[in-house]
Amino acid sequence: MAVQQRFGVSMDTDRMVAQFMEMVRVDSESGHEARFMAWLQPRLEEIGATAAPDAYGNLIATVPAKQSAAPPILLSCHGDTVRPGVGIEPRLADGVIRSSGTTILGADDKAGIAEMLEALRVAPVHPPIEIAISRQEEVGLLGVKQLDFSRLTARRGFLLDNDTLDTIITGGPSYFAIDVTVKGKAAHAGMEPEKGINAIQAASRAIAALTLGRIDRETTANVGIISGGMIRNGVPDTCTFAAECRSLTHAKGQALADAMVAAIRTHVEAFDAKADIVVNNLCQASCIADDAWTVKTAQQALATLGIAATPAVMCGFTDASIYNNHGIEMGVVGIGARLEHSLEEHIYVEDMERAVAMLVGIFRLSA
Repeated sequence: MAVQQRFGVSMDTDRMVAQFMEMVRVDSESGHEARFMAWLQPRLEEIGATAAPDAYGNLIATVPAKQSAAPPILLSCHGDTVRPGVGIEPRLADGVIRSSGTTILGADDKAGIAEMLEALRVAPVHPPIEIAISRQEEVGLLGVKQLDFSRLTARRGFLLDNDTLDTIITGGPSYFAIDVTVKGKAAHAGMEPEKGINAIQAASRAIAALTLGRIDRETTANVGIISGGMIRNGVPDTCTFAAECRSLTHAKGQALADAMVAAIRTHVEAFDAKADIVVNNLCQASCIADDAWTVKTAQQALATLGIAATPAVMCGFTDASIYNNHGIEMGVVGIGARLEHSLEEHIYVEDMERAVAMLVGIFRLSA
């Protein structure tokens, strides 16, 4: 392994890549992150951090300042991956890291962690750094919602969880998960179907009545899962489906969720079935200004790499919405991952190097 100049920063690319590939081999599907957090804690301590999990199992660390008396900044990533994420075997070829093709790679978000570790090793200057690695981000931001915020003092920071380096995410939506159980009445489908109430048909009529897809430029709705019945020749008495809606305006998202619930209930009950509906507002819309300190700082750091990054909002959600609603200004910066949440997920080593250089630039500007 050798330190070399990459994008104006002395870094050890071989070390970073080797650590990233070791990292993704440690299974950490959402809800099963404990082994990975235990693996990561001593790696943080090796770079001078004081690290310990909170009561929920999120990992929180602090790194002393290096030649700086500036206020602390927060760096955050999530430690979980989507499925299938067990038994990942990373492969490096022609400057690109991929999985074997039977699993995701886990660059989302372990590339962000690997880049952060390398940047902290090589940065000549940085303010005090607070680090939060959350659990269960991929299944509803569950970890950051339980984060021990009393252990954080930073009022601004950067979430390393955007794919592209040329955008800085400034806002995300309110998200509503709508889980529906339709209850009908079982009967023999051939002998006495008139005695049954078909829960699948009732659910289907309710779904057909919903307006799905893009509602307007900042609002969407979807039904992603439907399941029901046990046998072909039985009138099914139960059917479940999972719907969602989201909007960059909270009130609009709430109104849409309420309208979807009302429509589902009306159409199910019109079929003489019953609907049990659970709505969970997983996160609330938040947005920081396009000229916020975190945005401008990231833009300046990226500009030195020849990247003109633009602020953007997205209808996906990240841990940043929770931080921003807790009064911590968080911009979401890129890590270089591509085709996340798929078996084709991959990352270019050169993009990882750019992300390290961006972070070193952010540290310099923050210090």
